[in-house]
Amino acid sequence: MTKFPRAACSLACLVLLAQAPVQPVLAQDADAPAAPSALLADTQAPWLYKNSDVPHDKAWHFGELPNGLKYAVRKNGVPPGQVSIRIRVDAGSLYETDSERGYAHLLEHMLFRQSKYLAEGTAIAAFQRLGATFGSDTNAQTTTTQTVFQLDLPNATPASLDETFKLMSGMVTAPTLSAANLKKDLPIVLAEMRERGGAAKRVQNAMQEVFYAGQPLSEREPIGTVASLTAATQQSVRAFYSRWYRPDNVAVIVAGDADPAMLESYVRKWFGDWQASGPKPQAPSFGDPVAPKGTDPKNPVGETRVLVEPDLPPSLMVAILRPWRQVDDTIVYNQGLMIDSIAQAVINRRLETKARAGGSFLSASVNQDDVSRSADATFISVTPLGDDWKAALHDVRAVIADALTRPPTQEEIDREAAELDVAFQVPVEQQRILPGSKLADDLVNALDIRETVAAPDDVLNIFRSSKPLFTPEAVLEHTRKLFSGTVERALFTVQAPGKATDAELHLALAEPVKPDQSIRMAAEAGPVSFDKLPAVGTPAEPVADIPTGLLDIEELAFANGVKVLLWPVQEEPGRVMVKVRFGGGYRSIDPKDAPYIALGQYALIGSGLATLGQEDLDRVATGRKMGFNFDVQDANFELSAETRPQDLADQLYLFAAKLDLPRWDVNPFLRAKAAAKIQYDTYATSPQGVLNRDLQFYQRGKDMRFATPTPAEIEKTTPEGFKRVWSKALSQGPVEVQIFGDFDKAAAIKALEKTFGALKPRIPAPSTSELTEVTVPKPSNTPVVLHHHGDPDQAAAVISWPTGGGSVGIRESRQLEILTQLFTNRLLDAVREKLGVSYAPYVFSTWPVDLQEGGSITAMAQLDPKSVPVFFQTADEIAQDLIAHPPTADELERVTEPLRQQVTRAASSTSFFMSQLEGATSDPSRIGSVRSVLSDYTVTTPEKMQQLAARYLGQNNSWRLEVMPEGDTTSVAAR
Repeated sequence: MTKFPRAACSLACLVLLAQAPVQPVLAQDADAPAAPSALLADTQAPWLYKNSDVPHDKAWHFGELPNGLKYAVRKNGVPPGQVSIRIRVDAGSLYETDSERGYAHLLEHMLFRQSKYLAEGTAIAAFQRLGATFGSDTNAQTTTTQTVFQLDLPNATPASLDETFKLMSGMVTAPTLSAANLKKDLPIVLAEMRERGGAAKRVQNAMQEVFYAGQPLSEREPIGTVASLTAATQQSVRAFYSRWYRPDNVAVIVAGDADPAMLESYVRKWFGDWQASGPKPQAPSFGDPVAPKGTDPKNPVGETRVLVEPDLPPSLMVAILRPWRQVDDTIVYNQGLMIDSIAQAVINRRLETKARAGGSFLSASVNQDDVSRSADATFISVTPLGDDWKAALHDVRAVIADALTRPPTQEEIDREAAELDVAFQVPVEQQRILPGSKLADDLVNALDIRETVAAPDDVLNIFRSSKPLFTPEAVLEHTRKLFSGTVERALFTVQAPGKATDAELHLALAEPVKPDQSIRMAAEAGPVSFDKLPAVGTPAEPVADIPTGLLDIEELAFANGVKVLLWPVQEEPGRVMVKVRFGGGYRSIDPKDAPYIALGQYALIGSGLATLGQEDLDRVATGRKMGFNFDVQDANFELSAETRPQDLADQLYLFAAKLDLPRWDVNPFLRAKAAAKIQYDTYATSPQGVLNRDLQFYQRGKDMRFATPTPAEIEKTTPEGFKRVWSKALSQGPVEVQIFGDFDKAAAIKALEKTFGALKPRIPAPSTSELTEVTVPKPSNTPVVLHHHGDPDQAAAVISWPTGGGSVGIRESRQLEILTQLFTNRLLDAVREKLGVSYAPYVFSTWPVDLQEGGSITAMAQLDPKSVPVFFQTADEIAQDLIAHPPTADELERVTEPLRQQVTRAASSTSFFMSQLEGATSDPSRIGSVRSVLSDYTVTTPEKMQQLAARYLGQNNSWRLEVMPEGDTTSVAAR
């Protein structure tokens, strides 16, 4: 059954119609009965539930073909017209021999290269013609224990489904696997390996080597090794394929908007003739964690290692390991997992409370996980503050020791149970809008961990009926089991030699600690009552309520200047999206105050509101679905949350009180300051990290507000400065509120009157025309050269063409998306498929709707340093060809059809309309532009694309940036 609460994705049953007034169309209910037809699967006992008393999820139909292939199909109408297909092979990197390391992942690539029904290199184009986007709708992944091929087919028809099953069956059952295929895919896999290298990868490798010493997992990364991959031959790859790619080792999972009997018929048609050769091989042993000889069984501290990584923050990870054993997935077993979850949540809340109070560690947590069917592990993670790592480890262990010594209070248990209850209840409320892709992925995950799935109602019922089991004594018993094991191991990443030794780390783990009882919650610390919180102001009714003319969306206006967009939608049960835009965003912050922007994103919410501090904010959300996301945008700030109808009024209070009744606790600011300083050096560990740190800064003409502040700049900030900058930002208007989803309009308006209607009139932030001029980089063929501290074979290259901004040009910005997709396809073909110098090059377009300029078309890739000039040359050639020659009709359709499907699926959610209508209360043109969104993204001509390319992609319009390894002082211009 589900180990952890499922986070439900939300899709409403609304379809955007092109070239016509937008009207909601109710999709077929995901739980509606299938058309009357026989399902052979229903004549067999569900194979997933062998030895399990967990209630069967009756929406799934399970079957097995005579050749041993297992399958599961179900009807699901979210999003409308989509069918999600997963083909799972029960073989990953742990199934490889020493000489085959990386073969499972290599095969994943080669199956896309060429197969029975797909000519060499045509898979991406074939699926694009079916409307599936490469990388999102069409993908695959290889882990240590499985390989999964994924396709979300939009606009599924009997013909397109038949073609899709045909193509995917050919990939899995009859790939070509030629020497020529191997020669073409090997450079791509090696490029992927290179991009995954660096400091983070070294830490990951060290963690596996230490934690799983003596087990295959310690050295079995899916990516493999250079030696084993370069030694691969057609024969050796085919041998691995023949051993594990066989029908009795494969499961086909299908969930979507189609008759289950029809889906089953495709499985039988295209996989029924697949025959295995010889008996099924036995899966290899993954081994057990074993303590070193002579280890004290009462305190089994084993291997410890200190790893020096100058650019990574100090990080200490401890693993308490037990052998993994397959279990019968019963109700009793799942009740035990629930108690485990409560035990961990109690400790984590105590650790977070101690960290918030200031002390020896920035953060710490515990987490149990079954790792790759190799170990049942409890992990302890600690980020020390300062150089006294021993104190940080001691303090964390002392909190855990207290949890091992005395049971928690019933109040603590009830609080965590209330959190779990709402997490289990939300999928019940939203089960009609659970997307098929999520349901298919859940079943794939259940197969991988050898467990079952259950319907949301059954999960909730089992949980609620189990609450009498959640006693202090039971939680104490489970806590003790979680922190006992066969062996305890640790890895400590430090920034400089001499900070610690392996022996010192071993000794620190072995020494006894006294329980720390100071952080236990007081028994009387219950939920905060909203009734006792101060009022925002004097309630006021709206002065206007007018229809927008788009769907049933209405606009309210209050006398204080607040405007609200309301859209009650019954087709999204249990889900309400709330968004509040206010103030002036980046452009309203004085450049000299730029470091406070990053600190606000870390600490503004945690600084509290009204009489609520951080701990109070946590308590007020106990047993509720409430959020408090904060984002800084070009010309406004944004608060957002997903909530439920019963929690909407209090969610609105939290947002309104943040604006008018802010609180300025100093500890969140100090913690954010420490975190920002620690994080800064991590950006330099890889080319991508440097781009994350600096690209926006350069794209915005070196505007300091878009720079990542250095530790020295962060150090100069003060609590007084933080309050000065953010109290001004919170006090500025205009304020726009959006409420979309399942709510009662009258109740929502009443809640708005007490919250946003009661706000004091606000001083408008400077308009975008009054703000500091938007600067863009000057065109240049001489690259900006930045450096990273990572592996010497890693580099990145960026070429960017400035475009524009503003809502007036929004239709052109959508056409630019078509152009960038054309560019991406050509770049992928040239740089990845033909040259093999980059794993995932891509092109993207930005267009700031709230500013009149500042947009760009940007092409980028990670590659080896010597290939940087190749990238620039290739990108220039593609740009010039797009200017000189219009794309072919087929090339254009391979882009517009996937875009059509993406927009249509996105428009089945109210969140899509919410994002499109941001700022519409001050710029009504955005309402009208929604009507043309589908045609803007899909209706064009080759000549239009050529004209856009000529307008923006000229040789004298671009600027370049490259990220090279430290010590490489040459640039493209000099090479």
